[in-house]
Amino acid sequence: MFDPNNPCLFCNSKQSCLTAENELAYASYDIYPVSEFHCLIIPKRHVKDYFDLNDNEVIDCNNLIKQIKEEIILKDPSVRGFNIGVNSGVVSGQSIMHCHIHLIPRREGDVENPQGGVRSVIPLKQHYKRKV
Repeated sequence: MFDPNNPCLFCNSKQSCLTAENELAYASYDIYPVSEFHCLIIPKRHVKDYFDLNDNEVIDCNNLIKQIKEEIILKDPSVRGFNIGVNSGVVSGQSIMHCHIHLIPRREGDVENPQGGVRSVIPLKQHYKRKV
């Protein structure tokens, strides 16, 4: 069985289908996309999760998030929103132990009720009623 952590899949940007890069990070389209143009922003330095990034890596990752967002909107004007997410640790769902940030394009009607967005990682907590 293929193990994406041995060797680390994300430590080789050429193998990860590089789509854009800057000094400290690169972007690659997800091979298991949640939606069309789902992209991963990956620091070049091997760090376990988002909390291990240094300030410059956070800035470069954020710059790529914004760049890729604009590129996606140009490719597909039906995109009306985005989810940005990071899994930190096995219990959160992280399966590749090299930090990566998901940029997931959202389109009108892609789910019945998008309320709660990232809260759906725990399905029973996604939909809620405001207490005013």
